[in-house]
Amino acid sequence: MEKFRKNINAMTGYVPGFQPDDADVVKLNTNENPYPPSPKVMEAIASISTDSLRRYPPVYWDTFRQAAGNVLKIDPNSIVCGNGGDEILTILVRCCCDNQRPLAYPVSTYSLYPILANIQDCQTIEIPFTSDGQIPDKLFDIDAGLTILCNPNAPSTTLVAKEDVARLTESLSGVLLIDEAYVDFADGHCLDLVERFDNVAILRSMSKGYSLAGLRFGYCVASKPIVEAMCKVKDSYNLNAITQAAATAAIMDQDWLNTNVQKVKEQRTRLTIELRKLGLVIPDSQTNFLLAKVVQTEAKKIYQKLLERKIFIRYFEQADLADKIRITIGTEEQNTLLINALSEILS
Repeated sequence: MEKFRKNINAMTGYVPGFQPDDADVVKLNTNENPYPPSPKVMEAIASISTDSLRRYPPVYWDTFRQAAGNVLKIDPNSIVCGNGGDEILTILVRCCCDNQRPLAYPVSTYSLYPILANIQDCQTIEIPFTSDGQIPDKLFDIDAGLTILCNPNAPSTTLVAKEDVARLTESLSGVLLIDEAYVDFADGHCLDLVERFDNVAILRSMSKGYSLAGLRFGYCVASKPIVEAMCKVKDSYNLNAITQAAATAAIMDQDWLNTNVQKVKEQRTRLTIELRKLGLVIPDSQTNFLLAKVVQTEAKKIYQKLLERKIFIRYFEQADLADKIRITIGTEEQNTLLINALSEILS
């Protein structure tokens, strides 16, 4: 007998962005927020009691649920929390997909989706986005256990309007997960579709807007049947007490979130303008990163030359992205270093 299932032996695991150990770098490769989280997060962590560590954490994330419900003006019981948005994705794939119930999504998109399908040993249905990043016609009425729409999409930075997402929802018999990991930087969201449809789940992340990528906290808003199914599948105590307290403090400080998001948006506008002047082709972004098409030379060479200057961006080894680079929005100082370096490289 082989040690592992055949699909595990055959698959390739998820490849995350490189995490350099050197602090003296410009790190613009993993879409982290360049600004610190709310000071209230550190206060919450510092105030954790010894009893909170001695005991198991709340099973159903009661304090966070209540806080998020108040902020978002939704039923707290419609929230499921996970160890990052990735665990939310994992739970829903496990709930909805098997060898008779495929996972569907438009591409190019978040590269974890097919990895989760491989682990679950379910078929994937991949349909290209339209040229302007909208929902492809073939995705409507798709026969899948779970359909995922990353919105705003990574890596294209594009946003699908809520009513177009609603039309997709109406056409599906399975669950639609709208991955809104980057929604804090977007011009719209789909949260109220949960009230309109019982087959919709919305994924939100605390990694991007709230500057808590190192904490690993994501949550999902969904109808009662979806929440009940997810709670059956999740680990018994899937989020520790420190994480729950910190995430609660973060979501309650909306002023801090809004200030940081505005700074990212201002730098996003600046970086877009300056890089277009250098000849890069960049669509308007609804995220905290840019996807830039390189026309002057090979995109991979740009990536490598920036690497030599200790400036980390993201390059993807896949055909439809081979002429592009992905750049996280940094601080004003980081962005200036990037602009100057690209100016030298492209001159």
